[in-house]
Amino acid sequence: MKQRDKSILRSLEEFRCLSRDQVAKLFYGHLKNPITNANYALKRLRDRGYIKANVNRQPYVYFPANSGMKKDSQKVDHFLSIADPYIELKVTGLLKEFHTEPKYGKKGTVEPDAFFEFNHYPFFLEIQNSIYSEKVMKAKIQRYKEYFNSNDWHNESWQKGREIVFPYVLIITNKKYKIEVDEFPVIQVKSISDLIRNMLNQTRRDAT
Repeated sequence: MKQRDKSILRSLEEFRCLSRDQVAKLFYGHLKNPITNANYALKRLRDRGYIKANVNRQPYVYFPANSGMKKDSQKVDHFLSIADPYIELKVTGLLKEFHTEPKYGKKGTVEPDAFFEFNHYPFFLEIQNSIYSEKVMKAKIQRYKEYFNSNDWHNESWQKGREIVFPYVLIITNKKYKIEVDEFPVIQVKSISDLIRNMLNQTRRDAT
């Protein structure tokens, strides 16, 4: 099996599913015809039984062959929306880690959509595809506060011998929530592009 095919399979395992266009951006964006190359690779993997597809969506959405998720599950769009920020972050060359739906602390404490390290900073990612009530958002932030106060995060992998830091809580949302928290920083943006632009601009300012 080609190394790139193996990488596609690993990404499908990580994100649970990916669209044809997402695969094209991730693995063939540097080529002249990324869509064509992605189509060839995905057809080959599908014909050999490594992956399966929802052919009722355009573009097709692909899953690992052993996936237990229904092809028309409501979770599909959720997982696709997690992959989108990863793709944009990866292009910058400043993305170090990205984990989909990790769990931290005691059960039910903190379950972000993703954890990632970008430009040397750790982030918990929350993607709000639907509008939450202020009450629901307050409860979500409260769980982060409980995790912060537990100190369980002091020994997590992102510390790596540096000054102990709690990740930024990054919320991608079209609605601005009223969030009151002093323990850790919370960032609300409409897209991951906003975060990338703001952080890179800040890095340039700090360098001058």
